[in-house]
Amino acid sequence: MLSSIVFYSLDKAIKSYRQMAQASLDAAGLAITIDQWLVLQVLLEHDDLTQAEIGMRVFKDQASVARILRLLLGHGYLTEEAAPDGRRRRLRVSAAGEQMLAAVEPLVLNNRRRALQGLSPADTELLQRLLEQISANCAPPD
Repeated sequence: MLSSIVFYSLDKAIKSYRQMAQASLDAAGLAITIDQWLVLQVLLEHDDLTQAEIGMRVFKDQASVARILRLLLGHGYLTEEAAPDGRRRRLRVSAAGEQMLAAVEPLVLNNRRRALQGLSPADTELLQRLLEQISANCAPPD
């Protein structure tokens, strides 16, 4: 039975969380997707990443990242400028992007509280450790 497979339950939890999180953004009238928010947040924290590096951080392929970046630029949430090396562009979160991130932040915090409701801090810490162990187990060998 599928429901007895831990990875099925894990995937179900992730999909349920993403649907709930997107619904909360939509209900608040915020014109941004969870994936767009993730990319914007990553760029706020690290404005010197390549598209491939962004993709690795948000678990998206390069084509998806390129599409998300085009949308964020189109919405005015990002600006681009030449990087010091002159070979590529540097993306920066614009004032409009920072406003969007600020508007989304309380919703994200509420979504996380809702999703973790009923779990103690010790449960959450254990879950974090277990998920990190699974990720490490699945990483390619060096």
